[in-house]
Amino acid sequence: MSLQKLFQISTSAPPPIHCTNPACPQPRNSLGNHICEACQTPLTYRYLWATGSGANQIQPGQLVGNRYYVTFPQVWLDTKPGAPPILPDMLSESILSYLYLHPHRLHIPGVFGVYPLGIPPEATETLLLDNIPVDSRGQLLPTLVEAWPKTNPVRQVYWLWQMLQLWTPLTEQGASYSLLVKDNLRVDGWRVRLRELHQGKVQPTQRDLAESWTAFIETAHPTIQYRLQTLHQLLRHQEDSLKEVASQLNHLLMEQAAQLPLHLAVMGLTDVGIKRSHNEDSCYPNLHDVRNLYIYPNDKLIPNLSIVCDGVGGHDGGEVASQLAVQSVKPLIHSLMAEIYAQEELAPPELIMEQLQEIARVVNNVIAAQNNQQGREFRQRMGTTLVMALQLPQKVKTPEGVELNNCHELYIVNVGDSRAYWITQNSCQQLTIDDDVVNREVRHGRCLYWDAAQRSGSGALTQALGTREAEFLRPMVQRFIIEEDGLLLLCSDGLSDNQRVEQCWQDFSASVLNGEQSLESAVQGWIDVANDKNGHDNVSVVLTYCGVSPQKLVLVETIPLSTKPEPLETEPTEASKVLLYGESIPEPEIQPTPKPPSKWKEVAFILSLFAIVISAGFAIWWQVSQSQLKSIPEQPKPTNKR
Repeated sequence: MSLQKLFQISTSAPPPIHCTNPACPQPRNSLGNHICEACQTPLTYRYLWATGSGANQIQPGQLVGNRYYVTFPQVWLDTKPGAPPILPDMLSESILSYLYLHPHRLHIPGVFGVYPLGIPPEATETLLLDNIPVDSRGQLLPTLVEAWPKTNPVRQVYWLWQMLQLWTPLTEQGASYSLLVKDNLRVDGWRVRLRELHQGKVQPTQRDLAESWTAFIETAHPTIQYRLQTLHQLLRHQEDSLKEVASQLNHLLMEQAAQLPLHLAVMGLTDVGIKRSHNEDSCYPNLHDVRNLYIYPNDKLIPNLSIVCDGVGGHDGGEVASQLAVQSVKPLIHSLMAEIYAQEELAPPELIMEQLQEIARVVNNVIAAQNNQQGREFRQRMGTTLVMALQLPQKVKTPEGVELNNCHELYIVNVGDSRAYWITQNSCQQLTIDDDVVNREVRHGRCLYWDAAQRSGSGALTQALGTREAEFLRPMVQRFIIEEDGLLLLCSDGLSDNQRVEQCWQDFSASVLNGEQSLESAVQGWIDVANDKNGHDNVSVVLTYCGVSPQKLVLVETIPLSTKPEPLETEPTEASKVLLYGESIPEPEIQPTPKPPSKWKEVAFILSLFAIVISAGFAIWWQVSQSQLKSIPEQPKPTNKR
């Protein structure tokens, strides 16, 4: 019996797409619908890449295994996305490579399942990959070769920089050849993405990588071509020059990015939700911070810093931990930015990422010390998630001696399951990976994502700030370059649960980026989405507008310039006051005189002083770490121009 007859069903009409809601009374829907007609559940369109020569023989329009509809060669649409895939009997070396590379999912696909192609017992398992570089219709995105001549010099350098960043982790998995296959390299806006991993017995060398870049260098934009040719020769002829090439390529990238304008604006809100009695989330900045900035323009962190924290540990700890984290982070970041401003040479991204990890560990120990002081152990220890975005405006000099004030670097730090998304007119990309059991199991090569997600407790956090000592903390830090108009969304799981961001981002992206909707209105809209469609938790949203085009942004509906500054913190619950102060808080006597300042604000003030002391020690540590950079005289702090 032929392969076609055994495994394929020819179909003259597309098959139905099934609803993922197990309680749906009529799960079959017409292909192309986005909402289930019977239960109004958003439909899932999961496109998979089928690896191997056998899959390449199956023509579009076929239905494989009464489930997978072939839309394009080797692109299969899962018409029953709620059903489990076939899982491999064992995790082969090729599958394990995908699992170990899971932290690089922005660029590399993952294994969804397998499908046996062929006649038993000779049937071979075809890997079905998800998170693949296709558009909304399942068509492969353009190759890097196709897109290269049409793009600007900033993005050309950015693509090469990403390839260089992937070279080492791919080499460690024996898959660096993946970067040399021209048809395998796809681009999704700013992102370089791989269609699949290519593993060979003979691993390519640094010289092979240089040879693969030859055509790109020859057709690069004239403003960067000579510099790239110099790096190309270094990569090609000098062994072990990868680190030096990466450093010089990063410098060129930042020079090019700094020549673009950059407009930033930020707005945030936190909401108790519709089911909780108190709010364990904290965010920075919130609406009060932004409005107060117009009255007291002394907050140098706005709009460069944004934070969302989601407290864990119950009503007597979660809200305290999240507010401790926010208030401790701010002076430490202020110190870091001051050090960056004061130096003339670029700090390499690796060093800045180390500093941000150390900041997370310092904040972790602030919360952990509170737990230790109060004798809190195991599940009673309070903690908090953290997702933080820092637009670090480093200055750079061009070869002509022109000083530019902002290299457009964006650093994302995350611990826990609060998330960061990058949203443009046409796309929404989750930048962070949750610190939960399912992602841990995949990253450690224990099982496929689908398998791990079905197990009990798969969504439990594997780390949070404050629950353990800093030596056990592994904050994830990523560096990006802002070279297109976009919105950076930070949120707690009150919004991100149930894929609400992925389902609703188009309701806000174009209207905000085109100046038709204010940031304030969009943030409130996201809060409403969380409460209406999830509603089970507190929710925090911080939205940053990042524009490199002429500014069209509307920040807030009305700036109340005549109003008094709003308080930065909400009053904690009585249980949290006991946690903070270590003793019962007597009821205040009713007096005809004005109410005295809240003791919470006194504690917040003391905490701020404490964090400043920490930041001073951090600044000293930073100076020591600068020994690897060229020593320079202290310069006056420059004006931050955008």
